[in-house]
Amino acid sequence: MYEEHWQLNSRPFENNVGKSSLGKSDAYYPAECHQASLLKLIYAIENQRGLALLTGPTGIGKSLLIQLLRTRLPETSSPLITIAYPALNPNELVRYIAQSLNPADEARVYTDTADAILSIRNSLRRSMEQGRRPVLVFEEAHLLESYNGLETARLLLNVLSDEIDGESAWTMIFSGLPTLLAQINRYQPLDERLAVKCLLNSFSADETTSYIQHRVRVCGGDAEQIFSREAIDSIHMLAGGIPRRINRLCDLALMLGFAEDRHQISTDIIEGVQADLLPN
Repeated sequence: MYEEHWQLNSRPFENNVGKSSLGKSDAYYPAECHQASLLKLIYAIENQRGLALLTGPTGIGKSLLIQLLRTRLPETSSPLITIAYPALNPNELVRYIAQSLNPADEARVYTDTADAILSIRNSLRRSMEQGRRPVLVFEEAHLLESYNGLETARLLLNVLSDEIDGESAWTMIFSGLPTLLAQINRYQPLDERLAVKCLLNSFSADETTSYIQHRVRVCGGDAEQIFSREAIDSIHMLAGGIPRRINRLCDLALMLGFAEDRHQISTDIIEGVQADLLPN
């Protein structure tokens, strides 16, 4: 709606890049901690490690990093399966994973947990015979502890461990809030299996500026012309360096600026948008 006014070819601050014209690689801004985390995850997978940890506050970009990871891995690191709802009891979780490894067999009903584990074992063996190694990503993994999922995950890491050269027949990635790190630290049997810890931090003021410039640039615009220096400083302060909050403020500011026929986003527009977002 506002693209033509700001001379953009698409909306630069979409959060859900999967449904926007921005590609994952275009949307991704390689902040230092994000880039380091991506390299660590690739290292853990390519070196057949069993478990990797990715933590950070809500809106920091964990899901985008996992989406980008999918595009950076070779075919041998497949399938990459995402468990988006880990709030399941151990039996439900095992059956869900078994089904996810066999998407073509949707009609199959696992009679019990032992049947599901046997299916997982057979799936991993087939992958091994084909020269592939699955990757299992638990999103919102901080919920696993409440549902006894941590022990379930540890036991699943042992499946086929006696038939492989690496640590595990697959790599698991736990992605969640920072509380997840403390949970893993308390659970020593799983902590000992942890290969890498990836901690995503909020952007610095300079990174927020670079992030906004990057997002606008890939959409054909010039952030220095669209946003005043003071407006960007205000965005960083109000968003706390969290990408999702930055996106929300910038997107609404562009809309408001268009509605008011402004030629540049100033601090008063940012403050007005923030006031509208706050509860009365």
